[in-house]
Amino acid sequence: MNARRALVFIFCTVALDVLALGFMIPVLPRLILGFEGGDTAAAAQAMGVFATVWGLMQFLFSPLLGALSDRYGRRPVILISCLGLGLDYLFMAIAPSLTLLFVGRVISGITSATIGTAFAYIADVTPEEGRAKAFGTVGVAFGLGFVVGPAAGGLLGGIDPRLPFWFSAAACLANAAFGWFALPESLPPGRRMAFAWSRANPVGALRLLTRHAELWGLAATSFLGQVAHQVLPAVFVLYAGYRYGWGEFTVGLVLAAVGICSAVVQGLMVGPVVARLGERWTMVGGYLAGAVGMAIYGLAPTGVLFCVGLPVMALWGLAGPSSQGLMSRLVSGSEQGQLQGAGASLTSLANILGPGLFAAAFSYSLAWMPGLSWYLATVLLVAGAGVAFAATRPRRPAGPLP
Repeated sequence: MNARRALVFIFCTVALDVLALGFMIPVLPRLILGFEGGDTAAAAQAMGVFATVWGLMQFLFSPLLGALSDRYGRRPVILISCLGLGLDYLFMAIAPSLTLLFVGRVISGITSATIGTAFAYIADVTPEEGRAKAFGTVGVAFGLGFVVGPAAGGLLGGIDPRLPFWFSAAACLANAAFGWFALPESLPPGRRMAFAWSRANPVGALRLLTRHAELWGLAATSFLGQVAHQVLPAVFVLYAGYRYGWGEFTVGLVLAAVGICSAVVQGLMVGPVVARLGERWTMVGGYLAGAVGMAIYGLAPTGVLFCVGLPVMALWGLAGPSSQGLMSRLVSGSEQGQLQGAGASLTSLANILGPGLFAAAFSYSLAWMPGLSWYLATVLLVAGAGVAFAATRPRRPAGPLP
């Protein structure tokens, strides 16, 4: 198997998923506003419904796709999802009503729920000691997608609000065609697991995480981190405008800087730092760096001091790949899809719960403590570091998982 060629395809798949999501940020509200006849309040309510349902689809279907990949292999699940996502963007590009646009967004939430399967593919083809570095390399795709996506979406949307949908469709379909020729199967038949609905739903998938104290602790740490991460999309734009007077251009530059710093950390630093400190201390240190970055964001009285927190916050990117590497060792090869599906479901649950939590905190404290949302995220990350430290304490050798 040409593992390098396969990882290039997985990198492209994740990057396109995130890029297409980024494309939607500047144009989807405009389309919804047009369908609502220019009623901003109604458009805001519709956007909330769109976002919640998209996250719900991720929550429901990530474990299903992971379980299907454990049964039938990673290749067919990833390729069918890439094809379905491309066709769905074509559907949304020509959707003549808000209802059909909503249907397209629901399908998008389902077909883009394959990131967990992509991570399972990485676990299949990468030795245990190299998984954290490989996960970090793919993590670069997230940073690049969030740097390029909103900027390109705004540029294309300025020409035509439907153009980003056409562009996303072309990119996803081209990637599916590339994968047909370039992506080998990573899970041989002898390592596959029979499909069961008891494992293919969120509750059943999450039950896997309770089988081992360390695995459950790492999952809890990941969930706390994912909830904390939601402070950025929930309040950053409003906070920056209120406290620093930043407009759209400045906000865009800062978001681009966030993505670049994240890509540098995950692409260049994860491997060397893990090799020097080990996955446990790299993970704990990453969460603590994120906590310090969040505290800087909340305390900074000026925009310049806020930007001082960007490289500190970026070091949080060391935690995710280290956690993924540790968790992937605690289940069998035939359960990697279920594990990653459970992780994706936790992420989706955080995506549903986090924005409302931080938006409410920001609204409540605006007059007397505008940084409260960032302090709340700081507390969550410190708690995550503590849980990670406790969960990965060296223990007496135990037998393999049943």
